[in-house]
Amino acid sequence: MSIDNLKSALPGYAKDIKLNLGSLVTTSSLSEQQLWGTLLATAIATKSPRVIAEVSGEAADHLSAEAFTAAKAAASIMAMNNVYYRSTHLIGDETYATMPAKLRMTVIGNPGVDKLDFELWSLAVSAIGGCGKCLESHEKVVRSAGLSREQVQEAIKIGAVVNAVATTLEAEAALTAV
Repeated sequence: MSIDNLKSALPGYAKDIKLNLGSLVTTSSLSEQQLWGTLLATAIATKSPRVIAEVSGEAADHLSAEAFTAAKAAASIMAMNNVYYRSTHLIGDETYATMPAKLRMTVIGNPGVDKLDFELWSLAVSAIGGCGKCLESHEKVVRSAGLSREQVQEAIKIGAVVNAVATTLEAEAALTAV
């Protein structure tokens, strides 16, 4: 299970995605934990069983058990938060923003790894989830903790590329099953 397996599985028309996927792991300015946690959290966010299996297999070689669990937790909590906060924002009535969410989110405050890394993973998952409020919130936290705009951009690119891999492979599987 690996990134290389995903690259090999991509069809010819997705050559750009294949090249982008390869460069994610070879040119990263993120720490190893930040990189592989972002890859794992975004793979989970795609909901693609194949992408999750391939990325998690390789991520397990690069992450501690605590970091692996925290990356899964980032994907899980942001699956809820992206829907909730995107919806309250899109309704257009600011009253919803003042109402308490009353949703448990304690993992954000105590993720079991460096909070900066967890926030970065949450940011990347929010890029896939399409929640502007969550993106703004997590970007502020990671920038104030010292990450550069280039590192924020890298996490977003990881989410974009992993999502494109999942979309392409799931579409190919569906098209060949017809």
